[in-house]
Amino acid sequence: MLQRPRMTTPPRFDAPAHAPRRTFRLGDRLVAESEPPLVIPEIGINHEGSVAKALRMVDDAANAGAEIVKFQCHVIEDEMIPAAKDVVPANAEEGIWQIMERCALSEEETREVKAYVEDKGLMYLSTPFSRVAADRLEALGVDAYKIGSGECNNTPLIDHVASFGKPVILSTGMNDISTVAPSVEILERRGVDYALLHCTSMYPTPYDKVRLGGITELGDAFPNAVLGLSDHSLGNWTCFGAVPYGARILEKHFTSDKRWPGPDVPISIDPRELQELIVGSRAIFEALGGGKTILTEEQPTIDFAYACVVSTRDIQPGETLDDANVWVKRPGTGEIHAKDYPNVLGKTARTAIAKDTQLAWAQLG
Repeated sequence: MLQRPRMTTPPRFDAPAHAPRRTFRLGDRLVAESEPPLVIPEIGINHEGSVAKALRMVDDAANAGAEIVKFQCHVIEDEMIPAAKDVVPANAEEGIWQIMERCALSEEETREVKAYVEDKGLMYLSTPFSRVAADRLEALGVDAYKIGSGECNNTPLIDHVASFGKPVILSTGMNDISTVAPSVEILERRGVDYALLHCTSMYPTPYDKVRLGGITELGDAFPNAVLGLSDHSLGNWTCFGAVPYGARILEKHFTSDKRWPGPDVPISIDPRELQELIVGSRAIFEALGGGKTILTEEQPTIDFAYACVVSTRDIQPGETLDDANVWVKRPGTGEIHAKDYPNVLGKTARTAIAKDTQLAWAQLG
């Protein structure tokens, strides 16, 4: 079993002074440009309708260091019509109706899973795919909502969810700035905090189709949004790359075992990869900012790594200094550093200088 990694409190990364608010809370967790990324492992429907599998994935996510897990809430009759039985997703071999019929958790099962998640000390997040699903989640007392890319321009559903007054995380795959804008207008009119996740709805997403620059475009167009990436590429690489672009929410499909069946399992990360994503994205966040200055903490290294001007043999008083009797060597604790070597050449020794002496200006004339 993976050991839950120890998390130290990172230094705060100061956002630019002109940055808007871009902050909200999920429970007790502050999500903001100035905070480490929130990694969301999406269990989604990878449980294939099995509560036991769902709880196993919750355990594995918790052991990997997750703060939150995400599910999907499907009420099939309110979500789609029977014609959906003939619509086969790109990452599946059966109709979307049949998939959801097999994978959807009942209201009681959803309540059981949510309680288990919270008993583990994690936050519970879920995506409603219909009005009834949203009402079910609201009745269960969720703290926030995730809206998938397929519903990004489903403005009636977004307005219904926003009417609850809770934070909304909105994925934006299959949409551009102009088609995201109406949904953002609803969220801002309703006065709810929100995040926008850049996303490419390809399963898996080729790396050259991820387009991390989309995060920047979302931030420029919607300055009140917390930014993030909902990623369907293989592995963690693009999530790591998203952090310097301002992504503070990183969402990946998650499974306990990549040998399990399920349409989203092939693009999912496992517990080891989840732990790497949590630790690695935080490390990248901590490394952001700053400037090219000399740190006081570097002084011990300076003391041995810098070179200073030294005598390479015994030098007599009045002797001229040249490259035959002086050179630069470690440690860096002498008075005359290597950069001043040219200024030493041609001077004379005022006193006798023994071999391997770090020179001082007072010894030179």
